[in-house]
Amino acid sequence: MKKLKWISMIAIVSILLAACGSDGASGNDSSGGDSSSQSVVFGTGGTSGAYYAIGGSLKPIFEESDSIGNVTVESTGASVANIQNITDGLNQMAIVMSDVAYDAVEGKGQFEGNKVDVQAMAGMYQNVVQVVAMSDSGIKSIEDLKGKKVGVGQVGSGVEQSAKKVLEAAGLSYDDLEKVTHTGYADSVQEMKNGTLDAAFFTSGVPNSNITDLMQQNDVSFVEIKGDLADKLMEKYPFYKTFTIDSGDEAKYNLDAKVETVGIQNMLIVSKDLSEDTVYDLTKRYYDYLGTDAVAVAPLKEVDRDEMAKGLIAPLHPGAKKFYEEKGLLE
Repeated sequence: MKKLKWISMIAIVSILLAACGSDGASGNDSSGGDSSSQSVVFGTGGTSGAYYAIGGSLKPIFEESDSIGNVTVESTGASVANIQNITDGLNQMAIVMSDVAYDAVEGKGQFEGNKVDVQAMAGMYQNVVQVVAMSDSGIKSIEDLKGKKVGVGQVGSGVEQSAKKVLEAAGLSYDDLEKVTHTGYADSVQEMKNGTLDAAFFTSGVPNSNITDLMQQNDVSFVEIKGDLADKLMEKYPFYKTFTIDSGDEAKYNLDAKVETVGIQNMLIVSKDLSEDTVYDLTKRYYDYLGTDAVAVAPLKEVDRDEMAKGLIAPLHPGAKKFYEEKGLLE
Protein backbone atom coordinates (compact mmCIF):
# COMPACT_ATOMS: atom_id res chain seq x y z
CA MET A 1 0.00 0.00 0.00
CA LYS A 2 2.80 2.41 0.94
CA LYS A 3 4.48 1.63 -2.35
CA LEU A 4 1.31 2.39 -4.30
CA LYS A 5 0.87 5.69 -2.43
CA TRP A 6 4.42 6.77 -3.32
CA ILE A 7 3.84 5.90 -6.99
CA SER A 8 0.63 7.95 -6.98
CA MET A 9 2.35 10.93 -5.36
CA ILE A 10 5.21 10.84 -7.88
CA ALA A 11 2.70 10.75 -10.73
CA ILE A 12 0.81 13.76 -9.32
CA VAL A 13 4.02 15.76 -8.82
CA SER A 14 5.11 14.95 -12.36
CA ILE A 15 1.82 16.21 -13.76
CA LEU A 16 2.05 19.42 -11.73
CA LEU A 17 5.65 20.06 -12.84
CA ALA A 18 4.71 19.47 -16.46
CA ALA A 19 1.86 21.93 -16.11
CA CYS A 20 4.14 24.54 -14.51
CA GLY A 21 6.72 24.01 -17.22
CA SER A 22 4.07 24.49 -19.87
CA ASP A 23 2.84 27.69 -18.21
CA GLY A 24 6.41 28.96 -17.87
CA ALA A 25 7.11 28.33 -21.53
CA SER A 26 3.89 30.02 -22.49
CA GLY A 27 4.83 33.01 -20.35
CA ASN A 28 8.21 33.26 -22.05
CA ASP A 29 6.61 33.13 -25.47
CA SER A 30 4.47 36.12 -24.66
CA SER A 31 7.45 38.19 -23.48
CA GLY A 32 10.13 40.04 -25.43
CA GLY A 33 11.95 36.79 -26.20
CA ASP A 34 9.16 35.22 -28.31
CA SER A 35 9.96 32.78 -31.07
CA SER A 36 9.40 35.40 -33.80
CA SER A 37 12.11 37.74 -32.51
CA GLN A 38 15.74 37.38 -33.52
CA SER A 39 19.18 38.54 -32.56
CA VAL A 40 20.97 41.01 -34.81
CA VAL A 41 24.72 41.55 -35.02
CA PHE A 42 25.39 45.15 -36.07
CA GLY A 43 28.76 45.56 -37.83
CA THR A 44 30.36 48.97 -37.29
CA GLY A 45 34.06 49.93 -37.24
CA GLY A 46 36.86 50.62 -34.78
CA THR A 47 35.83 51.33 -31.20
CA SER A 48 37.12 54.91 -31.37
CA GLY A 49 35.31 55.77 -34.59
CA ALA A 50 31.93 57.22 -35.53
CA TYR A 51 30.54 53.91 -36.84
CA TYR A 52 30.87 52.25 -33.43
CA ALA A 53 29.33 55.22 -31.63
CA ILE A 54 26.41 55.23 -34.05
CA GLY A 55 25.88 51.51 -33.50
CA GLY A 56 25.70 52.08 -29.76
CA SER A 57 23.17 54.88 -30.12
CA LEU A 58 20.92 52.90 -32.47
CA LYS A 59 21.05 49.66 -30.47
CA PRO A 60 18.28 50.59 -27.98
CA ILE A 61 16.16 52.09 -30.78
CA PHE A 62 16.20 48.88 -32.79
CA GLU A 63 15.74 46.70 -29.71
CA GLU A 64 12.35 48.33 -29.17
CA SER A 65 11.11 46.41 -32.19
CA ASP A 66 9.00 43.35 -31.41
CA SER A 67 10.90 41.56 -34.19
CA ILE A 68 14.27 42.00 -32.48
CA GLY A 69 15.37 40.12 -29.39
CA ASN A 70 18.67 41.95 -28.98
CA VAL A 71 21.26 43.88 -30.99
CA THR A 72 24.97 43.19 -30.56
CA VAL A 73 27.16 46.09 -31.69
CA GLU A 74 30.33 44.58 -33.11
CA SER A 75 33.61 46.38 -33.74
CA THR A 76 34.93 45.45 -37.20
CA GLY A 77 37.35 46.50 -39.90
CA ALA A 78 34.55 48.73 -41.29
CA SER A 79 33.09 48.76 -44.81
CA VAL A 80 34.79 45.88 -46.64
CA ALA A 81 34.67 43.60 -43.59
CA ASN A 82 31.05 44.53 -42.93
CA ILE A 83 29.92 43.61 -46.42
CA GLN A 84 31.79 40.31 -46.22
CA ASN A 85 30.32 39.56 -42.80
CA ILE A 86 26.77 40.12 -44.06
CA THR A 87 27.48 37.92 -47.07
CA ASP A 88 28.76 35.20 -44.73
CA GLY A 89 25.75 35.56 -42.41
CA LEU A 90 27.85 36.81 -39.48
CA ASN A 91 26.20 40.25 -39.41
CA GLN A 92 22.60 41.16 -40.17
CA MET A 93 23.11 44.93 -40.24
CA ALA A 94 26.11 47.19 -40.87
CA ILE A 95 27.34 50.66 -41.76
CA VAL A 96 29.37 51.03 -44.96
CA MET A 97 30.72 53.76 -47.20
CA SER A 98 28.99 54.08 -50.56
CA ASP A 99 32.18 53.78 -52.59
CA VAL A 100 32.87 50.34 -51.13
CA ALA A 101 29.23 49.33 -51.57
CA TYR A 102 29.40 50.50 -55.19
CA ASP A 103 32.41 48.29 -55.85
CA ALA A 104 30.63 45.35 -54.21
CA VAL A 105 27.43 45.81 -56.22
CA GLU A 106 29.34 46.31 -59.48
CA GLY A 107 32.00 43.67 -58.83
CA LYS A 108 34.84 46.18 -59.07
CA GLY A 109 37.90 47.15 -57.05
CA GLN A 110 38.31 44.89 -54.04
CA PHE A 111 35.31 42.88 -55.26
CA GLU A 112 36.61 42.43 -58.81
CA GLY A 113 34.62 39.68 -60.53
CA ASN A 114 32.66 38.93 -57.35
CA LYS A 115 29.43 40.94 -57.25
CA VAL A 116 27.69 41.05 -53.87
CA ASP A 117 23.95 41.33 -53.19
CA VAL A 118 24.11 44.43 -50.99
CA GLN A 119 20.72 45.72 -49.80
CA ALA A 120 20.36 49.21 -48.38
CA MET A 121 18.14 50.24 -45.50
CA ALA A 122 18.92 53.96 -45.25
CA GLY A 123 21.35 56.71 -46.12
CA MET A 124 23.42 58.38 -43.42
CA TYR A 125 25.89 61.27 -43.14
CA GLN A 126 28.64 62.00 -45.66
CA ASN A 127 32.37 61.52 -45.32
CA VAL A 128 33.42 64.84 -46.82
CA VAL A 129 36.50 65.29 -49.01
CA GLN A 130 38.32 68.19 -47.36
CA VAL A 131 41.45 69.48 -49.03
CA VAL A 132 43.29 71.89 -46.75
CA ALA A 133 46.26 74.01 -47.83
CA MET A 134 48.58 76.37 -45.98
CA SER A 135 47.63 79.94 -46.86
CA ASP A 136 51.16 80.83 -47.97
CA SER A 137 51.35 77.86 -50.37
CA GLY A 138 49.59 79.67 -53.21
CA ILE A 139 47.16 76.79 -53.63
CA LYS A 140 43.71 78.04 -54.62
CA SER A 141 42.43 75.11 -56.68
CA ILE A 142 43.01 71.37 -57.07
CA GLU A 143 45.00 72.11 -60.23
CA ASP A 144 47.33 74.25 -58.10
CA LEU A 145 48.48 71.11 -56.27
CA LYS A 146 50.78 70.47 -59.22
CA GLY A 147 54.40 70.75 -58.07
CA LYS A 148 53.39 70.88 -54.40
CA LYS A 149 54.00 68.68 -51.37
CA VAL A 150 50.76 66.86 -50.56
CA GLY A 151 49.56 64.37 -47.95
CA VAL A 152 47.17 61.85 -49.50
CA GLY A 153 46.34 59.53 -46.60
CA GLN A 154 47.62 56.11 -45.69
CA VAL A 155 48.18 53.58 -48.48
CA GLY A 156 44.92 51.88 -49.44
CA SER A 157 42.80 54.08 -47.18
CA GLY A 158 39.56 55.74 -48.18
CA VAL A 159 41.38 59.06 -47.98
CA GLU A 160 43.93 57.97 -50.57
CA GLN A 161 41.23 56.56 -52.84
CA SER A 162 39.49 59.94 -52.83
CA ALA A 163 42.76 61.81 -53.33
CA LYS A 164 43.59 59.75 -56.41
CA LYS A 165 40.13 60.24 -57.90
CA VAL A 166 40.08 64.00 -57.28
CA LEU A 167 43.56 64.43 -58.76
CA GLU A 168 42.55 62.29 -61.74
CA ALA A 169 39.47 64.47 -62.37
CA ALA A 170 41.78 67.50 -62.40
CA GLY A 171 44.11 65.83 -64.89
CA LEU A 172 46.82 65.18 -62.29
CA SER A 173 48.58 62.16 -60.83
CA TYR A 174 51.18 61.59 -58.12
CA ASP A 175 53.88 62.17 -60.77
CA ASP A 176 52.75 65.78 -61.04
CA LEU A 177 53.35 66.46 -57.34
CA GLU A 178 56.71 67.43 -55.87
CA LYS A 179 56.19 65.20 -52.85
CA VAL A 180 53.56 62.65 -51.80
CA THR A 181 53.28 61.45 -48.23
CA HIS A 182 51.10 58.56 -47.10
CA THR A 183 50.29 59.68 -43.60
CA GLY A 184 47.30 59.65 -41.30
CA TYR A 185 45.48 62.82 -40.30
CA ALA A 186 47.60 63.64 -37.25
CA ASP A 187 50.91 63.15 -39.06
CA SER A 188 49.74 65.18 -42.06
CA VAL A 189 48.81 68.05 -39.76
CA GLN A 190 52.16 67.88 -37.98
CA GLU A 191 54.02 68.01 -41.31
CA MET A 192 51.96 71.02 -42.37
CA LYS A 193 52.83 72.73 -39.09
CA ASN A 194 56.50 71.91 -39.68
CA GLY A 195 56.38 73.32 -43.22
CA THR A 196 57.14 70.02 -44.95
CA LEU A 197 53.67 69.72 -46.52
CA ASP A 198 51.75 72.34 -48.50
CA ALA A 199 48.39 70.61 -48.37
CA ALA A 200 46.64 67.42 -47.35
CA PHE A 201 43.49 65.44 -48.06
CA PHE A 202 41.05 64.55 -45.29
CA THR A 203 37.98 62.41 -45.94
CA SER A 204 35.79 62.42 -42.85
CA GLY A 205 32.82 63.95 -41.15
CA VAL A 206 32.75 67.71 -40.55
CA PRO A 207 34.45 68.98 -38.48
CA ASN A 208 37.62 66.93 -38.47
CA SER A 209 39.35 67.50 -35.12
CA ASN A 210 42.80 67.38 -36.76
CA ILE A 211 41.88 70.21 -39.12
CA THR A 212 40.49 72.16 -36.18
CA ASP A 213 43.81 71.65 -34.39
CA LEU A 214 45.74 72.88 -37.42
CA MET A 215 43.60 76.01 -37.64
CA GLN A 216 44.27 76.99 -34.03
CA GLN A 217 47.63 78.59 -34.78
CA ASN A 218 47.97 78.40 -38.56
CA ASP A 219 46.40 80.22 -41.50
CA VAL A 220 44.88 77.69 -43.86
CA SER A 221 42.46 77.64 -46.78
CA PHE A 222 40.03 75.00 -47.98
CA VAL A 223 40.46 74.01 -51.62
CA GLU A 224 37.06 73.63 -53.25
CA ILE A 225 35.88 70.77 -55.45
CA LYS A 226 33.07 72.26 -57.49
CA GLY A 227 31.81 73.10 -60.98
CA ASP A 228 33.17 71.06 -63.87
CA LEU A 229 35.61 69.25 -61.60
CA ALA A 230 32.84 68.02 -59.30
CA ASP A 231 30.61 67.14 -62.27
CA LYS A 232 33.38 65.09 -63.87
CA LEU A 233 34.06 63.31 -60.59
CA MET A 234 30.39 62.49 -59.93
CA GLU A 235 29.79 61.34 -63.49
CA LYS A 236 32.54 58.75 -63.31
CA TYR A 237 32.02 57.86 -59.65
CA PRO A 238 28.29 58.12 -58.85
CA PHE A 239 28.83 57.54 -55.13
CA TYR A 240 30.06 61.13 -54.76
CA LYS A 241 27.56 63.83 -53.80
CA THR A 242 27.91 67.58 -53.47
CA PHE A 243 28.48 68.96 -49.99
CA THR A 244 28.72 72.50 -48.65
CA ILE A 245 30.56 73.44 -45.47
CA ASP A 246 28.63 76.49 -44.34
CA SER A 247 30.28 79.68 -43.17
CA GLY A 248 29.84 81.19 -39.72
CA ASP A 249 29.14 77.84 -38.09
CA GLU A 250 31.28 77.55 -34.97
CA ALA A 251 30.74 73.79 -34.92
CA LYS A 252 32.17 73.56 -38.45
CA TYR A 253 35.39 75.57 -38.45
CA ASN A 254 33.60 78.96 -38.25
CA LEU A 255 34.64 79.77 -41.82
CA ASP A 256 34.46 83.26 -43.33
CA ALA A 257 33.04 81.86 -46.59
CA LYS A 258 31.29 78.64 -47.47
CA VAL A 259 33.27 75.81 -49.05
CA GLU A 260 31.84 73.68 -51.84
CA THR A 261 33.17 70.16 -52.13
CA VAL A 262 32.00 66.56 -52.44
CA GLY A 263 31.37 63.72 -50.03
CA ILE A 264 30.79 60.00 -49.97
CA GLN A 265 27.59 58.96 -48.25
CA ASN A 266 27.61 56.34 -45.54
CA MET A 267 24.64 54.02 -45.38
CA LEU A 268 22.97 51.32 -43.35
CA ILE A 269 22.78 47.96 -45.08
CA VAL A 270 20.93 44.83 -43.97
CA SER A 271 20.95 41.14 -44.74
CA LYS A 272 18.56 40.01 -47.45
CA ASP A 273 17.56 37.25 -45.02
CA LEU A 274 15.83 39.73 -42.69
CA SER A 275 12.09 39.71 -43.32
CA GLU A 276 10.24 42.53 -45.04
CA ASP A 277 8.24 43.27 -41.89
CA THR A 278 11.35 43.42 -39.71
CA VAL A 279 13.25 45.81 -41.99
CA TYR A 280 10.13 47.94 -42.45
CA ASP A 281 9.89 48.34 -38.68
CA LEU A 282 13.62 49.05 -38.26
CA THR A 283 13.51 51.65 -41.03
CA LYS A 284 10.51 53.34 -39.43
CA ARG A 285 12.22 53.42 -36.03
CA TYR A 286 15.40 54.91 -37.54
CA TYR A 287 13.36 57.56 -39.37
CA ASP A 288 11.35 58.44 -36.27
CA TYR A 289 14.49 58.60 -34.11
CA LEU A 290 16.15 61.10 -36.45
CA GLY A 291 13.17 63.38 -35.97
CA THR A 292 13.69 63.68 -32.21
CA ASP A 293 15.98 65.64 -29.90
CA ALA A 294 17.36 62.36 -28.58
CA VAL A 295 19.97 62.09 -31.36
CA ALA A 296 23.28 62.39 -29.51
CA VAL A 297 25.97 61.27 -31.96
CA ALA A 298 27.06 64.28 -34.04
CA PRO A 299 27.18 62.61 -37.50
CA LEU A 300 23.56 61.49 -37.18
CA LYS A 301 22.52 65.10 -36.57
CA GLU A 302 23.73 65.78 -40.12
CA VAL A 303 21.25 63.35 -41.66
CA ASP A 304 18.21 64.82 -43.41
CA ARG A 305 15.73 62.03 -42.77
CA ASP A 306 13.56 63.04 -45.73
CA GLU A 307 16.55 62.54 -48.04
CA MET A 308 17.84 59.26 -46.62
CA ALA A 309 16.26 57.09 -49.34
CA LYS A 310 17.64 59.11 -52.23
CA GLY A 311 20.74 58.57 -54.31
CA LEU A 312 21.65 55.26 -52.70
CA ILE A 313 24.22 53.15 -54.52
CA ALA A 314 22.75 49.80 -53.48
CA PRO A 315 19.15 48.65 -54.06
CA LEU A 316 16.75 48.98 -51.15
CA HIS A 317 15.67 45.99 -49.09
CA PRO A 318 11.95 45.36 -49.83
CA GLY A 319 11.02 46.30 -46.25
CA ALA A 320 12.80 49.65 -46.45
CA LYS A 321 11.38 50.32 -49.91
CA LYS A 322 7.85 49.71 -48.64
CA PHE A 323 8.33 52.24 -45.82
CA TYR A 324 9.76 54.93 -48.11
CA GLU A 325 6.98 54.42 -50.65
CA GLU A 326 4.36 54.90 -47.95
CA LYS A 327 6.11 58.10 -46.79
CA GLY A 328 6.54 59.38 -50.34
CA LEU A 329 10.32 59.66 -49.89
CA LEU A 330 11.52 57.88 -53.01
CA GLU A 331 12.81 59.83 -55.98
